[in-house]
Amino acid sequence: MIKNLIFKISFIVCVMFVFSSCVEDDLNPQSIFTDTEELDPTSPTYQLDKFCEDNYLKKYNIQFRYKLQDVGTDMDYNLIPAKYENSIDLAVLTKYLWFDVYDKIVTSDPDFMKKYGPRILHLIGSAAVNPANGTIVLGLAEGGLKVSLFYVNQMDVSSFESLNEFYFLTMHHEFAHILHQTKTYPVSFDQLSTGHYDPTSWQDRIHNVTASLGFVSTYASSEYREDFAETIAHYITDTQEEWDKLLDTASKGWEVQGQSLVEVADNDGVDGKSIILQKVEIARQWFRDSWQMDLDALRAEVQERQNTYSLEVLDELRKQVYDIPVGTESQN
Repeated sequence: MIKNLIFKISFIVCVMFVFSSCVEDDLNPQSIFTDTEELDPTSPTYQLDKFCEDNYLKKYNIQFRYKLQDVGTDMDYNLIPAKYENSIDLAVLTKYLWFDVYDKIVTSDPDFMKKYGPRILHLIGSAAVNPANGTIVLGLAEGGLKVSLFYVNQMDVSSFESLNEFYFLTMHHEFAHILHQTKTYPVSFDQLSTGHYDPTSWQDRIHNVTASLGFVSTYASSEYREDFAETIAHYITDTQEEWDKLLDTASKGWEVQGQSLVEVADNDGVDGKSIILQKVEIARQWFRDSWQMDLDALRAEVQERQNTYSLEVLDELRKQVYDIPVGTESQN
C-alpha cells in the first residue's frame, strides 16, 4: 500500500475531476463511440482487440485502450506504451476483479457498470513522474469519463499485494470518485477530520501518524474527497490482516524522533481507529441508501477473489483472450 512516506518518492493516485453538477441523467448507456473500426482478424493484436470489443465496448460501452495515442495522453509526461502481454493480463484481471464483482453484487440494476463506469480505460507502460514534487502518478481520472493506469510494464502478476497497490486500489478509488460525483455523500464525513487535512505537503507525512488521526493512508489526509475515495478503496481491497493492522496502528500514538518512528502516548485527543470506523459506516450507509448496494458484500466478493487468486487462475482467465480464433478461423 501507499504507506511509507519516509522515501523521497511517494506513490500516489492523482485525480483530476470536473466538480460540476453531476446527475444521473448525465450518464447513460448510449454509445459515444460511433467511429469504431472493424477489427482485422489477421492483426497480431486481434485476440486482445476482440476480447476488449466484446467484454468492454459492447457490454459496457467502454473503450479499453492499451495502444499509446498522443491524442489521449498527457504530453507533460515522458511515457511509453504498455506491453501487449501485460495488457492482456490487466484486461482479464480488471474484468474479473472489478466489473464482474459489481455485476454480481448490484442485482438491482443489470446496467449499473454500463451507466456509471468510465467511458475509457487507458493503459500506460511507464510511470508518470510529477516534476513538481517527485511523486509518481499511478492513476488519473478525468471527469469520470477516463481512467488511466500507469506502470503496466512493471506489473508483477505473482504478487497480489503488488497488483492491489498499483492497479486495483486505484480502480476502486477512481470508481468511488465517479459514484460520489453522481450522488453526493453525507457532509458528516468531511467533518470527522476537520483541521487535520494537509493538501500541500501530505506526501511528507508518515503513515502511522496519519492513521492515528483517522486516515487509511497518507493520501487520504490530503483532502476530504480523496479521504472518502481512499477509505472505500482500502476497505474493499485491504486484506483482513492489513485492515486489522491499520486499525491497530490508528489506535496508538506515534511520533518521529530523529530518524526513528516511535510509539508514544496517544494524547492528541483523536481516536484514529474510531474515526476510520465511523468513516466506513458513513460510506456503508451511503452505498446502501444511494446505490442499493451492500458495501460489505462488495468487500467480501473482492476478498474471496483475491484470496483464491493464483497464477493458475490467471492462466484460466487468459484463455478468454488466447482461445479467440484468428485469421480465417475467426470467420468460420
